[in-house]
Amino acid sequence: MNEELLENVTFDELTIGRQASLKKTLTQEDITLFAAMSGDVNPAHMDELYAQSDIFHGIVGHGMWSGSLISALLGTILPGPGTIYLEQDIKFKKPVRIGDTITITLIVREKREDKPIVTFDCKGVNQQGDVVVEGLATVLAPTKKIRIARTSLPHVEIHNNDRFTAIIESCQGLSAIRTAVVHPVKANSLLAVDDCVKAGFIIPVLIGPLAKIKAAAAEADVDITAWELIDTDHSDAAAAKAAELAATGKVEAIMKGSLTTEELLAAIVPSKANLRTKYRISHAYVMDVPAYHKPLIITDAAINIAPCAADKADICQNAINLWRVLYGEDKKPKVAILAATEFVNPRMQATVDAATLCKMSDRGQISNGILDGPLAFDNAINKQAAADKGIISQVAGDADILLVPEIESGNILAKQLTFLGHADAAGMVLGARVPIMLFSRADSLRTKLLSCALALKIVAARKEGKI
Repeated sequence: MNEELLENVTFDELTIGRQASLKKTLTQEDITLFAAMSGDVNPAHMDELYAQSDIFHGIVGHGMWSGSLISALLGTILPGPGTIYLEQDIKFKKPVRIGDTITITLIVREKREDKPIVTFDCKGVNQQGDVVVEGLATVLAPTKKIRIARTSLPHVEIHNNDRFTAIIESCQGLSAIRTAVVHPVKANSLLAVDDCVKAGFIIPVLIGPLAKIKAAAAEADVDITAWELIDTDHSDAAAAKAAELAATGKVEAIMKGSLTTEELLAAIVPSKANLRTKYRISHAYVMDVPAYHKPLIITDAAINIAPCAADKADICQNAINLWRVLYGEDKKPKVAILAATEFVNPRMQATVDAATLCKMSDRGQISNGILDGPLAFDNAINKQAAADKGIISQVAGDADILLVPEIESGNILAKQLTFLGHADAAGMVLGARVPIMLFSRADSLRTKLLSCALALKIVAARKEGKI
């Protein structure tokens, strides 16, 4: 396969009237990428509702997107490699809308005699022949012949970060929940709390060594004078106090601060903590995976090490309940029960458990979900992979919830999606009498706010008797 080469036109080869053209159709992806690159998020380009009310009555492309096509033509075709852009005079004559095909044409207008400087007439017309942009470009033209391989551009996936935002915004009318923040003795913990308070999601009760909390607040430059503080000797005592407050109804949620997940759960999971419900306590990641067409819940990747079929039934029900709190009681999530194969194999316990769970769902022992399994991961999230294997399923290729066989596979899957798949993941402990938010130091503000939003929605649903 031959490489595509870029070959320039030197100053000596340029003649008055010589011309070249380039054609490009404006897409929504172009607008999004240009905004991401330039930082220009003018609502005329980004907000359909706003744009309907402006003078153009709809989304239009950035003016300099058209200008960038002039630059591309100068740099790759005429004169091409070796060209140095010196000056651009440009007039924007008409808006460019999504779907418009713009043809940019450059014509050599003038050559300097003393220096290899060339001026070009520039014109861009749309598919109807209307001039959308015109002007003059002045460049330092190359004097030596250059032939060079065209650089292959990387594949870019656009992720608009709107899946979590919609959930966060839906909580604006809900009352803030009183939340026990356990051992927030690091600046990043208090910054997360401050963000959630500013969003109107929580009323914090800080529990831990008072001196360390105040030192962390000073480091983070967070004003905690209006927040309730409860002094404890160490992290274990802070976790126990949070469990006590939750069990007695004095707080509606718990947030992990600067202690390990194991320390926090040690105070919450035992029966004596009085925080258990009829369902086993489990963990769920609500994930926004750029390569997947909708949000995913992965469970359990943090608490239950090697759950049996009965444990998995509770884990599954917790995740279904969470999904319905987020997306509506009138809908049923699609649950893919993962294993290494889509066939039931008595020697592979995960496949046997999957078949058992599906039958439990048929009998109403797991409710309000559409279950299928065993399904290998590719079949669960890719319709073509499922079709290639002849799998006929409502769930395959369109799963809302992935129920993993055990903690190792769940943890590896969630972290692979996070670190290699660039997914956001909000962690939540389910099955307790109060929602428990688990933050990691790497979590973004949006992810932390989503965890708070999840807790807020769970509390509201419980008050209404929905879960």
